[in-house]
Amino acid sequence: QVQLVESGGGLVQTGGSLRLSCAVPGRVFRNYAMGWFRQAPGKERTFVATISRTDGSTYYADSVKGRFTIARDNAKSTVYLQMNSLKPEDTAVYYCAAGAISKTTVKNHYDYWGQGTQVTVSS
Repeated sequence: QVQLVESGGGLVQTGGSLRLSCAVPGRVFRNYAMGWFRQAPGKERTFVATISRTDGSTYYADSVKGRFTIARDNAKSTVYLQMNSLKPEDTAVYYCAAGAISKTTVKNHYDYWGQGTQVTVSS
């Protein structure tokens, strides 16, 4: 069974920063694109960011562009989401995911998921 493990969530004030981490099994990390999604209470899970397996190209949801940065550390098989200038509307459970299709925002294209980490931004 493939386990993706997120960490780094927490409570932060508006304008603050957090860095989420996702530890990925090596064989998955080497062969899959990685993405971050989030789900606010009572809402659907939505795309946040993705990074390709090969050239490291990235793509972001408009709502986080310029504030969030996705990165992958090949030596540690870990993907990160650096979140700056956080807003209350960023409050959600954040999930990392691995998928065989690069540069996709569609959650059904992702094959493996973590259990999520809570991010709460207070106003």
